[in-house]
Amino acid sequence: MSEAVIEPLDMEWIENGVLGIEWSDGHKSVYPIRYLRQHCPCAACTDEWTGELRIKPDSVPMFIGVQDIEPVGRYALRFRWSDGHDTGLYSFSVLRNKFCRCPLCKADQKK
Repeated sequence: MSEAVIEPLDMEWIENGVLGIEWSDGHKSVYPIRYLRQHCPCAACTDEWTGELRIKPDSVPMFIGVQDIEPVGRYALRFRWSDGHDTGLYSFSVLRNKFCRCPLCKADQKK
């Protein structure tokens, strides 16, 4: 039996620079957009074999913006950043399980 796919149901700006996504499993994730840009999963920013960041986090502007967010199939989101970068595909599973910065997920990630 296949596992249910967790998909975003809704997105909203929680505050300036912080995106919220409500997921089909009921979880409400929190994403500081600079954090997302600093952890872009594209091959230029993240080594595809080791997962090690190639981008220097301090090289991302403090006031980075999102110009557009578009779905890619039924598995990912593509962000178009104000610094011109737009090649990273943020899979739903990575967004939901690795990049969420809500207090509950941050605590789980430290374990």
